[in-house]
Amino acid sequence: MPFSYRHEEGVAEIQFDDGKANVMSTTWFRELGGLLDRAEKEEAKAVLFRGRAGMFSGGLDMKWLPTLKGDAARELVETFSATMLRVWRFPIPTVAAVAGHAVAGGCVLTSACDMRFAVDGPFRIQMNEVLVGMAMPTWAAIICQSAFPVPQSNDLLLLARPFSPKEAHAIGALHGLAANEEECVAKARAVAKGFAAIGARPFAVSKARQRREAAERALALLFSE
Repeated sequence: MPFSYRHEEGVAEIQFDDGKANVMSTTWFRELGGLLDRAEKEEAKAVLFRGRAGMFSGGLDMKWLPTLKGDAARELVETFSATMLRVWRFPIPTVAAVAGHAVAGGCVLTSACDMRFAVDGPFRIQMNEVLVGMAMPTWAAIICQSAFPVPQSNDLLLLARPFSPKEAHAIGALHGLAANEEECVAKARAVAKGFAAIGARPFAVSKARQRREAAERALALLFSE
């Protein structure tokens, strides 16, 4: 299985590594949802997401995607959007340790986290949907716009501009850079552990108030655009 999970010192750490591009699928989203359930049940103080050295995630499996029809395609859209919006609205603080490329769904997952750290290297943070003939979903745009400021968010979403980690950090889309994967994960863990000082209920309520309306609007538009 591509996922591993551990809960230490209040931090639930979710790692995905399929040995390749860490591609996403309906099954992938379901498994991630189950691990989020586990983190909530265990009352984690923070959740840390990480891929592997060189690759956070390349997004949806583009070889598998064209084979989907009817109910299977609809299920993917529903599961993808619901999972990413759940991370964005998650009542527990979230941190991304991005040690490589974060493209399409990988960029969305990165943007959905409350704090984001990356390795400073030859990697792309990119929403490439318009390059592969796909319109940008409202829900994905909302999540990415919460991390990328204007005008760079327009470049990201409408022009498919790839950002290097250094460029993303310079505009505030990342909270910190690291020289390698080990340092990136260490920085992310340190921040995640620090979240224990934040009141769990005040954080959850504040986040819900800030993001509920936008998330509900995006889901209402899911199949009407």
